[in-house]
Order: sequence, then C-alpha cells, then structure tokens
Amino acid sequence: MHQSVLLAAEDLSWFGRDPWWLVLLKAVFCFAFLVLTVLIAIVWERKVVAWMQLRIGPNRHGPWGLLQSLADGVKLALKEDLVVTAADKVVFILAPVISAMPAFMAFAVIPFGPPDHQISIFGTRTTMQLTDLPVGILFILATASIGIYGIVLAGWASGSTYPLLGGLRSAAQMVSYEIAMGLSFAAVFLYSGSMSTSAIVDAQTHTWFAALLPVSFLVYLVSMVGETNRAPFDLPEAEGELVGGFNTEYSSLKFAMFMLAEYINMVTVSAVASVMFLGGWRAPWPISSFWPGANHGWWPMLWLIVKIQLLLFLFIWLRGTLPRLRYDQFMKLGWKVLIPVSLVWLVLVATVRALRNQGYNFGHVVLYVAGGVIAVLLLSILFDMLRPKKAKPGEAQTGPAAFDPMAGGFPVPPMPGQQLPVVPRRPSRVGALEAESTTVPALKGDDGA
Repeated sequence: MHQSVLLAAEDLSWFGRDPWWLVLLKAVFCFAFLVLTVLIAIVWERKVVAWMQLRIGPNRHGPWGLLQSLADGVKLALKEDLVVTAADKVVFILAPVISAMPAFMAFAVIPFGPPDHQISIFGTRTTMQLTDLPVGILFILATASIGIYGIVLAGWASGSTYPLLGGLRSAAQMVSYEIAMGLSFAAVFLYSGSMSTSAIVDAQTHTWFAALLPVSFLVYLVSMVGETNRAPFDLPEAEGELVGGFNTEYSSLKFAMFMLAEYINMVTVSAVASVMFLGGWRAPWPISSFWPGANHGWWPMLWLIVKIQLLLFLFIWLRGTLPRLRYDQFMKLGWKVLIPVSLVWLVLVATVRALRNQGYNFGHVVLYVAGGVIAVLLLSILFDMLRPKKAKPGEAQTGPAAFDPMAGGFPVPPMPGQQLPVVPRRPSRVGALEAESTTVPALKGDDGA
C-alpha cells in the first residue's frame, strides 16, 4: 500500500531579507491599518446597529457622520484624567498599555499576500507580510493571552469591588474559551501540516478549511467572540451588574486605550479566522475561477480586507441581535459544549488524516469514520436505556427548594428552580375594618335574642 504523509512545505526563506527602512515601513503600515480599521469599525457598528433598531445613528460629525470616531477620540482626550485614591497607581497606569500593545503585536504575522516577492516598494521586491514564524499561530495565541493581563490588572489595581469582579470574569473567559480555540486550531494544523500563517494559506489553494473543517470553524467563531469580550459574551463589563466592569474607574485616554484594544482584538481575530479557515488573501471561488490574476500583485490585500470586514459585521450583528448571557450559561457553553465537541472533532479529524496518509481512498475513510461514530452513538443510547434511573434531588421534596436570599450577607436573586420565601405581611386596615363591621351586628343580634 502506498504511504504518503501530506504536509505543507514550510518555506520561510522569503522573510528576513528586507532592509531596515522597509521593515520599519511595514510596521508603520500595520499600525496605521489597525487604527484606521478601528475608526471605520466604530462608525460602521453605530450605523449598522442604528439601522437594525430603526434609528438614524451618528450624522453630525462629517458627511453622513463618518467622522464620529475622531470626535469621540478628541472628546476622550480632553476629559479629565483621574486616578482614584485607593488604586495601585503604577499598575493602574500600566494596565491599559499592557492591554493595547499585544493587540498590535499579533498582527505582525498576518499575511496580506503571497510570500514570493510579487510587489515592489520603492524599487525593492518584498513580501506582503511583516514577518512569519514556524509557530506563527502560537505567537498570536501568546500575545492575545498577554493582553488579558491588562484587563485583570486593571480590575485589581482599581481598588474597587466591581472592577475586580470584571477582571476575574475576564480571566475565567480567557481560560475557558482559549482551550476551545486552541483545539479548533489543532485540526487546522493536522490538515496543513504547519503552524506558519503563510503555509496555512498555501494549504487552502483548492479548498478552504471552513468547508473541510466546518466544526472547527464554528467553534472558533464562538470562541473569538468570547475571547474579545463582545456581546453576547461581554460579562466582564456588564453594565447591569458591574457598573462598567474592569474599566469602571478609568477615564480619558486610559479608557480610550481599552476601547482601542478591544476593537484591535476584533480585527486580529477576524484576520486569524480569514487566514485559518477562509483562504486568507486568496480570492473567493467565483472570482478565482475566471480571473487568473486575482491572487497576484496588490489584489490579495483587497480580498483579505473584505473578509475581515465581513467578520466584523458578524460581531456587530451579534451585538444588535442577541441579549447578554448569564454567567453560568456562558461557562456551561465553554466547558460543557465547545471543549467536548472540539475534542471529539479533533479525534475524528486525526483519524481521517491517519487513514488518508495510509493510502485509503475517500469512500473507505467515510465508511470507517461513520461506522465508528454510529457505533459510539448506539452504545451511548444503550447505556442510557439500561442504567438505573436515579431519583432527582428535587423529586423527593414536596415543594421547591428552600432559598435564603440573604445567606451571603447581601440580597441575591433566585436561580432557576428556587423560589423566594413568602414575606409575612400585616393585614390591611381596610380588610380588618370590613371584618369587624360584619361580626359586630351578628353579636348584637345574639345578645338581643
């Protein structure tokens, strides 16, 4: 039997040859691209949400309100910069910087075009990417994890209860949803044979990984929303519970840096989704089929930007559509749904890749994998039918479980299945007078008899 291992050829020899001025120019371009995309995304979000809610949206600053983001930035810069008395001042000031800087760093390995020196900048042939690494995706995960430290430190250094709770929630979100995100990446690594961003895009020449690995793509879409603290997963800054969350005590440019970091992270995770699952800088199928030059020159940058904007629209769509989840629902989705589904899917993907590498054709692979999945489902159904039924804790009680709203020292609302105790109330004076007026004549009649 013919054995072949399908791995992507990881050729990074194109990188590391640029002169210093070109490296600096690419770094400035990445910074300017992110800031400009954030300014556009803020206006676009307010316009789209207003359109969804049958409102007009911003229309005062610039034509059609397009300069609203600049007006907001100027307003934040002119506000008074406060540092609360109980705060750890050094950490309080450094937290926004720690949150914003890694957001810029992660974009260094995003490819805007093919790595074969197809463009010329001031007469120098170069790649449309700042740099690439053999572990480029791990670099993105590492920098994204460092950015969460800024949020956690902001909550701790504020010296207040609500920011601390927001920071702890953000840490829990990072742990919960980065596990599912990493498992979705592992399936892509198995198919591409590389962790380099440029090699992963090259592996999607014929078919995007969103079609080959749909479960990984869906898990990543949910995880990237949770990772960026966006609605409906914006629990660290839930204004109905935590006033403003981790940034409650921040104002002026410090608050603006947190806001900038959030939107840059949205752009970064959208770019990663495009690279990992949507072909990166490659043109969509209908265009690439009749236009041979769609993936050459400066055109690949256009396709990547279009994909990023479509994913940003997904963020806006979710914010304008879905209500915020409860925290227990949010944790249950991460630990009990996304992680188990990702693990099972990763085992299936590894099995398929192993069978394909052993030379089995597609029909045999589908037969073996489908047979294994059906066997596991039948065994689980049989086990569920034969196991003894245990009485639920609530069935042995005659009524709902007792609930003390003041058990923790402060009032809390009841959870599903719990019921508030009946509050004893004094009978109304009107009812007492009516009862007295009906009993007095009867007593008089008895005396007269």
